[in-house]
Amino acid sequence: MPSRRIQLVTGGSRSGKTACALERARRFSSRIYLATAEAIDDEMRLRISRHRQERGEGFQTIEEPLDLAGALHRIPDETEVVLIDCLTVWLGNLMHRKGVQSEPYAEERELKRALKSPPCNIIIVTNELGSGIVPADAMTRTFRDHAGWLNQDVARIADEVVLVACGLPLKLKG
Repeated sequence: MPSRRIQLVTGGSRSGKTACALERARRFSSRIYLATAEAIDDEMRLRISRHRQERGEGFQTIEEPLDLAGALHRIPDETEVVLIDCLTVWLGNLMHRKGVQSEPYAEERELKRALKSPPCNIIIVTNELGSGIVPADAMTRTFRDHAGWLNQDVARIADEVVLVACGLPLKLKG
């Protein structure tokens, strides 16, 4: 059985993270796009539509806003790669549905456990936050903190970590 690798693709908003991740995923023939976004308003529906157009027909799409670990456990055996897009949207979903908490959510712990024995190759998109000003409100600061800790934890598990800036990938690990 070939090695199953985890790649983390991070960067700021509109840095080219998803395009980089899609390019990496297209190297495989059996692909799943694991979408975390929910169409909660017109603007988000438009974003989701653009993402669908960008990735084209070559991906089976699974929408899972909360249970990423469960979704990974249900991946068909023939799947070569899963592209998870994205961790920070997923974290926002958890905070919205479960409320703000200081400790990691159970779903975060479950995802990290699932990543330690992945069902196939996994490419994960996430946002690199916290390079700007300190947010003015406690909820946003908590979100930023959770995202930073989650990104660090997933980066430790990942075989490769890539930072994308201005559309250019910079390998940080692997």
